[in-house]
Amino acid sequence: MAIEKYADQKPRFVLEDYFSGKTTAEGLFIDRFGTLKRQFTVDIKGTWDDKKQELKLVEDFVYSDGEEEQRIWTIKKEDNHNYIGYADGVVGKATGKSYGNALQWRYDFDLKVKDSTIRVHFNDWMFLQPNKKTMINKATVTKWGIEVGEAIISFSKK
Repeated sequence: MAIEKYADQKPRFVLEDYFSGKTTAEGLFIDRFGTLKRQFTVDIKGTWDDKKQELKLVEDFVYSDGEEEQRIWTIKKEDNHNYIGYADGVVGKATGKSYGNALQWRYDFDLKVKDSTIRVHFNDWMFLQPNKKTMINKATVTKWGIEVGEAIISFSKK
């Protein structure tokens, strides 16, 4: 899918506007066989620095098995359509493009699985919904080009 094909879709999804302040999310991870592996909730606090054109996201995850994790993103706005992001676990940088109501993130990530770490690739598609308070994210996770699963997340603004 080409992100540009969503250019005319409304409402316009502006990453830094949506994630400024508090956001909550609920999600799940399904493996390539269709088996639900994990569910989670996330509390997110976003701070936009207009001068630096930089968004800081502090994500606090709670998984259904009781595990907790915090991930902190620093996302730099390059122009009206392009973003670059950094976080622990992300290999190098994440790249994002936004058009219309959609944003696509791509990045490699060192994913903790039990007592080991595997490097996977995320291809996230985020779509702002008409109410402007809900954003749905579908992330395909691959290793060596083979799909290992997908994450589906619903984000909500109060």
